[in-house]
Amino acid sequence: MFVVSKLLSAITQPLFWLALWWLLALLLLGKKPRAAKRMLWSGLVLLGVLGFQALPDALLRALERRYPAQPMAAALEQHAGMLVLGGAVEHPASWQAHGQVPLGQSAERMTVPVGLMRQHPQWQLVFSGGEGRLLATGITEGQLAQQFYTEQGVDMARVQIEQGARTTRENALRVAQTLGERCSQQPWLLVTSAWHMPRSVAEFESVGCKVTPYPVDFRTGTHTAWYRYHMADSLLRWQVALHEWLGQLAYALTR
Repeated sequence: MFVVSKLLSAITQPLFWLALWWLLALLLLGKKPRAAKRMLWSGLVLLGVLGFQALPDALLRALERRYPAQPMAAALEQHAGMLVLGGAVEHPASWQAHGQVPLGQSAERMTVPVGLMRQHPQWQLVFSGGEGRLLATGITEGQLAQQFYTEQGVDMARVQIEQGARTTRENALRVAQTLGERCSQQPWLLVTSAWHMPRSVAEFESVGCKVTPYPVDFRTGTHTAWYRYHMADSLLRWQVALHEWLGQLAYALTR
């Protein structure tokens, strides 16, 4: 499943398929020049269309609307703490060079729990994140999370770090093993990106954990204007949306 999830990261990039389309067109250029030229032009048109942000936003919004932004305040007090999923830090090379934890676009996965820990001094925080790259760096997300929470002044006696999980499924399995019966007997907030929450909830519930979704890192609002155009940002949104929808399908078929 780990290797499959990494392959999904490649095939869910629109530019990957466009590159294959253009390569095929170039190979046909000598034998079927008219067809090849049509393929080259159609690929160029598709690239232009991909820059409209409303299209990938519609896919992301459907995921982000599955759960409310946060539970009722009164309900929060009943929880034992938070289960925080990795995926918020960038490549550790900059940390090795400069000693600063590099947070990425999903930074709220790391920052929101800091505030919640201060508001609820009785809570425990369980962070799950290992080495999620095919080419291992030797540094886990758990190591970076430990430094980040220490720097933010979080009482580390209230924090448990699980640093073996490489996928969402492994997050659920390893957290369930870490907490034992507490995972099913006590309610826990599950903190991850809003677009990642549907797949995460399904996995944690499948191993018997009692979780309440607390989505963060929303990428969309109530609507996106059709004329909103940003090529680089839209391509990234396409990748996130396609990866998550295909990931849900793959997990549902193998659960």
